[in-house]
Amino acid sequence: MNYSKLPVIASVAALLFLSACIQYSFTGASIPADVRTIHIPFFPDNTQSGLGDLSDRLNNALINRFINQSRLSLDTDRDGADSWMEGRIQSYRNRPFSVGGDEQANLNEIEIVVRATFQFANSEEPEYSKSFTGRATYNVRENPVDGEIEAAEEALQQIANNAFNDAVSNW
Repeated sequence: MNYSKLPVIASVAALLFLSACIQYSFTGASIPADVRTIHIPFFPDNTQSGLGDLSDRLNNALINRFINQSRLSLDTDRDGADSWMEGRIQSYRNRPFSVGGDEQANLNEIEIVVRATFQFANSEEPEYSKSFTGRATYNVRENPVDGEIEAAEEALQQIANNAFNDAVSNW
């Protein structure tokens, strides 16, 4: 028998054994075994943005993030859920971001601030309760209405990503 290969074989076997013991998730979400459901109600829109569907868009973005990037299922009842996230849309700003040579805005920036709380049902204190900000720009001169809607959607996606990441990074 060739004993010079024995350390290599032992190392490979040890690595295979250890890798089988580690739980891996492609999204980086590591969720406690007893947490199976999440409740995400609509966040009230406390802004005067003129975009009537901000709450719907945020709710969809949060649900998609938690359901598609973790093994959690949605629970429509907070009392029966293992975890929940709730909050409100605090502010919406649409302001010039870049001004051209003719003193007219070329780009506007949308800034949305959302206050969110994430908590496990079996915990007395929330995992977090904080504000998340999303920003995106759009070209005012091309299609300002659709541009604003797309920028708002992008800002809400940033908020959903950050709220999800902060929730799962503590698990």
